[in-house]
Amino acid sequence: MAAGEEQSREYLRRHRLPELLHRLGALLLFHRPERPREFLIQVLERVKAGRRAEGEYPFLMDEANVEAMFSLLDVLGRGYIRPEQYREGAST
Repeated sequence: MAAGEEQSREYLRRHRLPELLHRLGALLLFHRPERPREFLIQVLERVKAGRRAEGEYPFLMDEANVEAMFSLLDVLGRGYIRPEQYREGAST
């Protein structure tokens, strides 16, 4: 691997940019805002404020989303899921 490519990979890893870009993309697809650029700016401002402990970090899922995912995994309606189901749901 070329030195420049290795430095680029290290830069991306150190700043966790792939994770950030993935999260931003997921937020866009989840919320589907009419003005995506302004939405991304607002999200990044919230991230910045959250890092300064002045605000709340933007989460992809709220309580309703967690309940919906749980009901998808609890197909028999037992009110609980097995650890394997939890791991499966957490990995998606």
